[in-house]
Amino acid sequence: MRHRVKGKKLSRTAAHKRALLNNLATSLFTHDKIDTTQAKAKELRPFAERLITLARRGDLQARRQIERKIRHRPTADRLFKEIGPRFASRPGGYIRILKLGHRSGDGAELARIELLSE
Repeated sequence: MRHRVKGKKLSRTAAHKRALLNNLATSLFTHDKIDTTQAKAKELRPFAERLITLARRGDLQARRQIERKIRHRPTADRLFKEIGPRFASRPGGYIRILKLGHRSGDGAELARIELLSE
C-alpha cells in the first residue's frame, strides 16, 4: 500500500533522488528551461515551485533553505534577484511542462519544463 507516500522513486535511492532534483532545479533556474523525461519533470515541478515561493519571501531563513538545495551561488542569487520578483504577484503555478514525444534511443517520454515568462 502507498498510504502517505508522495512522489515516484525514479529507480533511485533517496539520496540519489534528492541530488537529482537539486541538480535539475539548478539547471532549470540557470537556463529557464530544460528537456528531460516526463517522470523527472513531474517530480521536479513541485520541488522547484516550493523554492520559487521561498525566493519570493526573500528573508534570511529562505536564503538558507534555498542554498541547502541550490549549491551554485550565482544561480541562488538569480533566484532571489530575478525569478522571485518576477512572480511576486502570482499566487502559484510558475512552471509549465510541455510534452515532446518519445526519445529515439529507448522510447522514453520526453518533456520540456520551463519557467513562465510573467
